Formats: sequence, structure tokens, C-alpha cells
Amino acid sequence: MKHFKIAIAACLISGLATAFAPGEWVTLFDGKSLKGWHSYNQETAVGWLIENGTLTSQGTGGDLVSDKEYGDFELEFEFKIPPASNSGILYKVMEKPEIKRTVFSAPEYQIIDDTGYILRDAAGKQTALKPTQLTGANYDMNPPADASAYKPAGSWNTGRIVVEANRVEHYLNGKKVVDYQYGNDTWKAEVAKSKFKDWPYAEPHHKGKIALQSHNPKEKVWFRNIRIREL
Repeated sequence: MKHFKIAIAACLISGLATAFAPGEWVTLFDGKSLKGWHSYNQETAVGWLIENGTLTSQGTGGDLVSDKEYGDFELEFEFKIPPASNSGILYKVMEKPEIKRTVFSAPEYQIIDDTGYILRDAAGKQTALKPTQLTGANYDMNPPADASAYKPAGSWNTGRIVVEANRVEHYLNGKKVVDYQYGNDTWKAEVAKSKFKDWPYAEPHHKGKIALQSHNPKEKVWFRNIRIREL
């Protein structure tokens, strides 16, 4: 009987370990096709193309989103932008006809030329980027802890996003630059003070799609080696 109980316990432990083990890495972009992606609120991928094994936008088709939704996950990717450009990767994207843009529902891993991007206020006066607008930030919410982790425009950077049990982490070139708790009271208080307060963004939700952001034809971005595993 003792050996039988030990065997049962071992099976239960093994089963739990299997249940909570990370999934296998899945390639989201292999450098050859746009399989698994489509333009936001459209049926196909429009305005995105493959260029020397990288994924880039022509700036005409809007954001590119994954066909699949993800809850808890680990996402890895590489990105490069030219001077004065701006992009991002969004997660928890809710794709619905009444939600016109990905940013209306989703947090964003910011990608931008930290030193060369020209930002202007309502009067047209040039202003500096806010800390929450620098590369690696949770856009307009959480600034990167170490802005020096960013490699300048024209360089390849490595990004990583981890979402697990509502804890979100952003990594930039191997350094953790953002760590926040999604949906808790602190998060809700920050959202209430932001431009997101009246958007679907303000309603915490578990699952959503991954989106690659496209601003306009003048602001290029290149992605490669995009892969994900569910946690």
C-alpha cells in the first residue's frame, strides 16, 4: 500500500509538472511567408512584405496581427528601425470591427529612435520624448528602467515580452527594463490618468492577439526571428 501511495503521488506530481510546463517554441515568422498573420480587421495581410528574410511594412495596410490569441506567453523577436522612425509590438489585442486600432485595446512594447525621433506638440513646437515613450517602455505607462539598453537606429535589437499570471515583463537586449502587474489597482489608477481611460484598453482581459505596428510609409521597421511559447 505504501508503494502504491508513493506511485500515485509521483504520478500526480508528474501530471502537475506537465500541466504547468512551458509549451514548445513556435516560430511566428520564418523569413519566408506571412502565414499566421493578417492585417487588423482584415482577412489578409496588406501592406506588409518580406525583404531579405525580414518582415517590414510599407506603411499602407495598418498593423499586422497574429491569427491566434495568447494568454500567458513568452515572445522573443529582433527589430531594427532607421533614424527618426517609430513602431512597436502590441499584445492582448482585441480584434473587433468597432475597435478601430490595435492601440485602443492593447499594451505596447515601444520601438522608436530614442535620440532622433522628432515629436511635436499641438503648436508644432519640437519636444523631447517622455521616458514612457522610449524603446522598451510599456508605451505611455511604464518607462524603461535602463534606457542605455537600447542600440541606436540602424542596429538590430533583441526584445522579449513575458506575460504570466498578470505579471508583465519587457526585456531589451537581455536586460529587464519593465516589470508591472497588469490589471491591479496600481495599473487601474495609472490608466485612469492616461489617454487610455475611455478605451477598451482600460478593461483588463486575459487573452489577445500579437500586433506589429505600422505608422506610415516614412516610418519603417524590420522584424526577424519572431517566436513564441505559451506558459
